[in-house]
Amino acid sequence: MFERLREAPGGAAPPLASAASDLEDPDLQLALFCCYELHYQGFDDVDDRWEWEPSLLRARAMLERAFEEALARAVPWPEPVGPRDVRRVLKELAAADDGPSVSAFMRREATLEQFREFVVHRSIYHLKEADPHTWAIPRLRGGPKAALVEIQADEYGGGRRERMHAELFRGTMRHLGLDDSYGAYLGRVPPITLAISNAMSLFGLHRRLRGAALGHLAALEMTSSQPNRRYAIGLRRLGGDAAATRFYDEHVQADAVHEQIAVHDMCGGFAAAHPEQTGVLLWGAACALTLERLWAGHVMSRWERGRTSLAGDSLASSSM
Repeated sequence: MFERLREAPGGAAPPLASAASDLEDPDLQLALFCCYELHYQGFDDVDDRWEWEPSLLRARAMLERAFEEALARAVPWPEPVGPRDVRRVLKELAAADDGPSVSAFMRREATLEQFREFVVHRSIYHLKEADPHTWAIPRLRGGPKAALVEIQADEYGGGRRERMHAELFRGTMRHLGLDDSYGAYLGRVPPITLAISNAMSLFGLHRRLRGAALGHLAALEMTSSQPNRRYAIGLRRLGGDAAATRFYDEHVQADAVHEQIAVHDMCGGFAAAHPEQTGVLLWGAACALTLERLWAGHVMSRWERGRTSLAGDSLASSSM
C-alpha cells in the first residue's frame, strides 16, 4: 500500500490482502491509521488527492470492516436504554473500569525512561488532540452541538496557539528530550496504541457512528481528571518543571468541567433527540474504556518483565 501511495492517484487500488479482524494485528492497524491520516495532516510524499481516491476508499472500507468486527468481539453491542438512563449508564461504565492503573504506576514508581515511553505512546493522539472528535460537530445540531463546540474550544486553547493542548503536549515532549514533530514515533508504537486512535477516527468519520463519537469523548473526559493529576505528580517527582507538567495540570481542571458538559449536555441532549442512537453512544464509550484497558495491559505487562513497551529498542539512547 505504501508503495502505491507514493505514486499518482487513480488506476488500480493499493494491493491489500484480506485484513485480519484483530485489534492487535500490526498490518491492519498501521494500514488503517495511514488511510485515516490522509484526512488529517497527510504525508509529505503522498499526493493529497489520495484522500478521496475511490480505489483507496474501497481498500479502507475493507480495513474498517475488519476493525469493526474486532471491536464488536471485544466490546459487545449494548442494548439501547431510555434517553434518561444514558447518563447513569455512562457513569456505571466509567466506574466499572478495573484495568491496570498506569497512572498510579506513573505517579509512584515509573522511571524517567518509562515516562518517556508513556509519552511516546500518547503522542500518536495528543499531537492532534482533539481533531477526531471535531468531525462530529457538523453532524449535530442544537444543544449537543453547542456542548461539543464548548469542549473542543477548550481543547484548541480558546483560539490561542500556545494554549492548544497539542502544543502543551509538545512542551512535555521537549522537556523529556523527545522529538515533538507530528508522527515522529508512528513506527515505534504497538498496534493497540494505533487502535486507540483508529477508533476515534472511525467514529468521527462516519455519520452513522456519530453517537459512538460522543460516547467515546464522554468516556475520555469522565476518566481523565484524576489520572492526569497522577501523571503531573509523577513527572514532578522525576524533575519535570511547570512547562513540562502544564499539559497534565491543564487537564485536571478542564476535564472535570468537560465531564459534566459531555455527560449531561452533549450525550444527554443527543440521546433525548435521537433515542435510537443510545446503544451506539454507549458502545462508543465502552470501546474507549476497553481499548484503554487493553493498552494499559500491554504496557504494564512489559514493564513488569523489564522490557520496553515500544516496538524495537528502548528510548534510552535518545538525547535528553
